[in-house]
Amino acid sequence: MRARSLFAAAAMALAVAGCQYKPVADPQISPRDKQWIEMAGTAQVDRQFERYLIDDPTGEKPGTVVVDTFNRYLYYVMEDRKAIRYGVAVGDEAFGWTGTSTIQRKAEWPNWNPPAEMKQRWPHVRFTSGGPNSPLGARALYLHDEKGRDTLYRIHGTNEPEKIGQAVSSGCIRMRNIDVVDLYNRVKLGAKVIVK
Repeated sequence: MRARSLFAAAAMALAVAGCQYKPVADPQISPRDKQWIEMAGTAQVDRQFERYLIDDPTGEKPGTVVVDTFNRYLYYVMEDRKAIRYGVAVGDEAFGWTGTSTIQRKAEWPNWNPPAEMKQRWPHVRFTSGGPNSPLGARALYLHDEKGRDTLYRIHGTNEPEKIGQAVSSGCIRMRNIDVVDLYNRVKLGAKVIVK
């Protein structure tokens, strides 16, 4: 009898969770994207960091991107008080940042040219052409401040998907490659990004 009530409680919890968290299908991708994403590496992430359609917890306008650095989630705000929630990796304690910016550029499989400050810290880093070996992964969204200046921070894919859910970057917001393709397809240039 006890096992049956535990099973019923678990089934009810799953039913309630199903009402609040609906998986979002993968975006359509090109044969090149499929090949390069596989070459860049894929990893199982904790289920909480998968892509879900949820009730919007942010209260922001549709089209806004909100990054919750504490919980390691990125929200893309949609109409009808819904949002898509993605798991992300964020800046480690020394390099984390908060603030508001806008997306001023979008790129597919971009080249990576590490900033001078990063090269000084880690002399081994160097320019990497866009592709499966690039730390920027499948897509990059370039963040600019209120005066239009490049912040040097990006929302981008990764060739280290196993680190989603951790604080490991130099301030950029990393996403699984399939997730950053999904976000890239939805978000518009000029979109507001709030990192908190």
